[in-house]
Amino acid sequence: MRWREICGIAFAILLGGAWTGGAQAQGAYGIGRLLTAAEIAGWNIDVGRDGSNLPKGSGSVSHGREVFAQQCASCHGDKGEGGLGDRLVGGQGTIGTSKPIRTVGSYWPYAPTLFDYIRRAMPLNAPQSLSDEDVYAVSAFILNLNGLVGPDAMLDAKSLAAVKMPNRDKFVGDARPDVKK
Repeated sequence: MRWREICGIAFAILLGGAWTGGAQAQGAYGIGRLLTAAEIAGWNIDVGRDGSNLPKGSGSVSHGREVFAQQCASCHGDKGEGGLGDRLVGGQGTIGTSKPIRTVGSYWPYAPTLFDYIRRAMPLNAPQSLSDEDVYAVSAFILNLNGLVGPDAMLDAKSLAAVKMPNRDKFVGDARPDVKK
């Protein structure tokens, strides 16, 4: 079962609905109702590390610079150097040291998950308020600040998924003993 399906089921259960497939079903306590497909779709915004479920749209580094200045710089600094919010830039080559600097460019393993995080959680005072085009653009700007895409880059689902992050191969693989397939 995929994460979004699990979330949909859990949300339906929390609302008191029984997962029976009937639109009028109620939970054991006679309250709640099943979620509609449209209601579940509103929460079904997860993006896989391979870029699965990235939406249509695109964004450029130059547009990302504008959105970042308006929506992100007050917390993350004008060039992603940090402030109230985390540092987003730099740190390459520090992960294996005694004082690692964990940023998008040094630590983040998959570029599509950057899109996912920005879309879900940013800006902190208004999460999920940016359009998909703005999120692609901010992702492009942050990746550009880290030297991972060029200044003229235009990112969409295909090109964002193709960005190879410097730390991608330094994470533990799928061979975890506590996870069974």
